[in-house]
Amino acid sequence: MVLESGLISEEAVQRLRERLGSFNRPRQYGVGLFNEEASRSAIRHFCQGIGDTNPLYWDISYAQTTKFGTIIAPACFLYSVYWCSGRTGGLPGVHGFHAGNDWEWYRPIYLDDKISVQEQFTGLEEKESQFAGKILIQSSVTHYYNQRGEAIAKTRGWQIRAERAAARERQKYTFEPYSYSREEIEAIQEAVLGEEIRGNNPRWWEDVQVGDELKPVVKGPMSHGDITAFVAGCIGGISHGIQLREMLRHPSWGFTDPNTGAQEAIIRVHDIQEAAESAGLPGAYDYGCQRCCWMGHLLTNWMGDDGFLKKMYVELRRFNVVGDTTWFHGKVTGKRMEGDQRLVDMDVWGENQRQEITTKGTATVQLPTKSVAG
Repeated sequence: MVLESGLISEEAVQRLRERLGSFNRPRQYGVGLFNEEASRSAIRHFCQGIGDTNPLYWDISYAQTTKFGTIIAPACFLYSVYWCSGRTGGLPGVHGFHAGNDWEWYRPIYLDDKISVQEQFTGLEEKESQFAGKILIQSSVTHYYNQRGEAIAKTRGWQIRAERAAARERQKYTFEPYSYSREEIEAIQEAVLGEEIRGNNPRWWEDVQVGDELKPVVKGPMSHGDITAFVAGCIGGISHGIQLREMLRHPSWGFTDPNTGAQEAIIRVHDIQEAAESAGLPGAYDYGCQRCCWMGHLLTNWMGDDGFLKKMYVELRRFNVVGDTTWFHGKVTGKRMEGDQRLVDMDVWGENQRQEITTKGTATVQLPTKSVAG
């Protein structure tokens, strides 16, 4: 049976349902991964792509003085190994919007770790939306392992599948370009330059109080260059004959730019105006995993070198278009002990310059204790 491209038909949905429980990616190393190893260069390029200057990830001399004894990678570096957004293939020509992740980490990612990945297609829901009428929510669970076979992390990722033509017709999302005042730009720059990295100053569990607020991490006004740097460090891409062959295999995977005549991958919705419009959006917007990495940046800045990010749940609620600025916030909601671990729970969220919540979630961080017994 040949499925009509670009439509969420009953036949297409049934085909997907038959695949539930299957492995989109059996456990394997290297095949289809971007950063296969947590090399010094790969970690640095990832940090450049998200704007993270923590010396624990950059400076070998500094890192040797920490409990790790070497450079480690940020927890969200795993996005650069394999982008776990619930994608499972199928539905040619139907757009996929990364909508969130639910992470749990078990151990640090050390310098030169070789990482293998396993992904299983686990969920499929049909819903109605104002955005594009009938939509699907696809989800998958991805596991990451190091070269010793030790589990590093797992995440559930989900994405919304929507017909591009239906989204274009409804035009739910409209954006007026935001005009920043000089005072607003100065305040943003001051916040960016005033970013606080806790580093080797331990944040003790005993000193944290419910209601404490994290110092925001600010990203923006987001530029095309910010997106390009993220792609270079975290996602990569294909070009020329490699891209052409992929487009010939999957014609609905790309589109022809009306201004240049060039064939472009539909993923360029994150960079090209016309590509975004083809998916029913008025402008280029960030990658979902990019925003999740920014949230991780907020948390690792706050916890310091002796902390460990255990869990992070992130929902991507609104589009973050080029020119937007996002303030990432957090607030402590609870403290608890789990065995010998001292844990802090918090709410986290991202808010744009219009005071709209674009990102929302929760996190759990393990902190060091002053207790000798701990």
